[in-house]
Amino acid sequence: MSDKAPRIARRASEIEPFHVMELLARARGLEAQGRSIIHMEIGEPDFPTPEPIVRAGIRALERGEVHYTAALGLPRLREAIAGYYRSRYGVDVPASRIIITTGSSAALMLACAALIDPGDEVLLADPGYPANRHFVRVMEGVPRAVPVTAADDFQLAPAHLERGWNARTAAAIVASPSNPTGTLVSTERLSAMAEIARSRGGALVVDEIYHGLVYEGDYTTALAFSEDVFVINSFSKYFQMTGWRLGWLVAPAGYVRELDKLAQNLYLAPPTPAQHAALAAFEPETLAILEDRAREFKARRDYLVPELRRLGFEIPVMPQGAFYVYAGCGKLTQDSYGFARDLLERAGVAITPGVDFGANAPERHVRFAYTNSIERLQEGVARIAQFLKN
Repeated sequence: MSDKAPRIARRASEIEPFHVMELLARARGLEAQGRSIIHMEIGEPDFPTPEPIVRAGIRALERGEVHYTAALGLPRLREAIAGYYRSRYGVDVPASRIIITTGSSAALMLACAALIDPGDEVLLADPGYPANRHFVRVMEGVPRAVPVTAADDFQLAPAHLERGWNARTAAAIVASPSNPTGTLVSTERLSAMAEIARSRGGALVVDEIYHGLVYEGDYTTALAFSEDVFVINSFSKYFQMTGWRLGWLVAPAGYVRELDKLAQNLYLAPPTPAQHAALAAFEPETLAILEDRAREFKARRDYLVPELRRLGFEIPVMPQGAFYVYAGCGKLTQDSYGFARDLLERAGVAITPGVDFGANAPERHVRFAYTNSIERLQEGVARIAQFLKN
């Protein structure tokens, strides 16, 4: 075996690890030793995939639906998503503009591959989901993190685009609701940002993967006011199909052929059994289950936020959607990673340190995921209170 260090491309070496995965691995190790761990670190619904979707997937396997579909996805599923936009938002989106992808990550990958040339810049909110900036980097683009605060609802605003857009800017990426903050971008702000991007010859990419998990406030898809935006969605969060690895991208019509070619070459086609299963996601029986679960997520949020504030965490903006609370811990610690590590080791509560979400005061923030029952959240809060007391 060669004793030389492996040659690793710079794009790979510059991708940062997802630190919460290290904490998750340690949490699983502690569980294997018999420790009780309250998981508040993972952004994955604790509910199982709804039974109608599971049954549809089983039937597809029994029929032998295991061969490749077209790279753009199963036509029936693209039509079903178009119907969902009509029924949920009153928006007509041609099925021809809908591209089924291997999770929403593949949707973001396709959008970045179609929009970014080497050296192009992309504006993103900080704090924000780390994979967004990493996909930009993998495509040889330059992620430009824009620090956002509670005054901005932790979101990009038109003023940020006006100030930050330059000759090298290709796009801006926004998420509504966002990970890690759970906040929304208002329709007015989204519309204004789409117009700024259009007027500058760029694009606005809108992550809507937590749509359906919005607990107050008016909201709609960005497709309601622009045909030029790229909209990403997923079957993982609201539809609770995380391990099925299925998402979609709605693109302007002029990009579909290029995205088709990229999909053909990057991953051939999305998983076939998952696509057949997802056809049941839009049935009334399934949607009734999902709406009940969305109400349960709201109840969890309504319990957890006041309790965390009582313990000394700062939450200046009530999260309106998703299932996260991005909390300031500056009154309790100046080292959020060490705090998260000690909380896991000593109290058996796993949370995510702010370092995963950017460079905007990460040492003073942590993320809580309320992807657990209220009873488990109550136990978690009690353990945190005892940890802080000690």
